[in-house]
Amino acid sequence: MLQTILLVAMILVSIALAGVILIQRSEGGALGMGGGPSGMMTARGAGNLLTVTTWWLAGIFFLLAVTLTILGNVERADRSVIDPNAIGELAVPPSGQTAPAGTPAAPTPAAPAAPSLQDLENSLSQPSATPAPAQPAPAH
Repeated sequence: MLQTILLVAMILVSIALAGVILIQRSEGGALGMGGGPSGMMTARGAGNLLTVTTWWLAGIFFLLAVTLTILGNVERADRSVIDPNAIGELAVPPSGQTAPAGTPAAPTPAAPAAPSLQDLENSLSQPSATPAPAQPAPAH
């Protein structure tokens, strides 16, 4: 709820910031456009007001950005990058099945539970019953 409110506030501040920047008078002759008195607000006081408003809106924008970043990461602090349940999926297929040489083991969807890390260690320590026949390399 708070993130939604802050996100809407950030969108409104972004629109206001873009509008205030576009209203300001050009200070230099960038790209051949002069900074003459043809603008809508030409008084020096209006220029100072727009500059101060730009600074305030920019500060609020950055404050909202940092706050949204912190609030977004608070919920993820409890979780690990590595899913502990997915470690067992690296094991060789369940007992009774043999994988062809050179093909990665694919987890079976009908298995009741993922193999454990102990199953992986056991499967790697056991020599295979039938060695894979060597295939000659194709001649080019």
